[in-house]
Amino acid sequence: MKNSTPDFIPNYGKTFSLMRAGCSKQWGQYINHDFVKGLADGSLPHKAYLHYMVQDYMYLVHYARAWALGVVKSESTEEMRLCASTVDSLINHEFSLHIQTCAANGIDEQSLFNAKEELETIAYTRYVLDSGLQGDFLDLILALAPCAFGYGEIGLKLQKHLGDDHPYEKWISTYCGTKFQDVCVEVGKLVDLAVATRVGQDPQNSPRWNKMQARFTKAVELEAEFWGMGLKVLN
Repeated sequence: MKNSTPDFIPNYGKTFSLMRAGCSKQWGQYINHDFVKGLADGSLPHKAYLHYMVQDYMYLVHYARAWALGVVKSESTEEMRLCASTVDSLINHEFSLHIQTCAANGIDEQSLFNAKEELETIAYTRYVLDSGLQGDFLDLILALAPCAFGYGEIGLKLQKHLGDDHPYEKWISTYCGTKFQDVCVEVGKLVDLAVATRVGQDPQNSPRWNKMQARFTKAVELEAEFWGMGLKVLN
């Protein structure tokens, strides 16, 4: 899965490719955000990174809860299994990056859990949870997926910047690493399964397609706003 060309698109499944193409402008604003560029070349101020990491930990708490809701909304044991494994990956792998980074800066996990949520964090997490509460399993998964897919693609794009002295080596290594990339592939399989089961093999011709795309696109837009929140602390 090496990012060898500017047009490289990770193989996270059929639905990912279709949805990504359906919001190419918004997707570009997400994965090429100034915050991401700062992560890439190491120029991102540490103050902005730490603020983002605190908020992203809080986001991941709600994100894990939303994936757990996926177990409740599932309509097959395979869907349940894939949702449960994603929750496990979040809590036992991705959380650790945030906990360790913040601990090194004097912020313990209890303080992280009780931190004040920024408006962008509230908007994004509640959108995802509401998608699952008022919609079906597919609504929930389409709101959840852009986070995994986008971070996976960004991780692959940024891996070429890795070096022993890179200030954000741990972040980049987490998201370009095998564990997270495997999660993205599994999420892609889950999304494809959910779409095929509920909409069919030709989803773009389904009456539901426009609403599906809108659900995915809104989450992408909220991701870009979340990066922006990380930079606001510098103003």
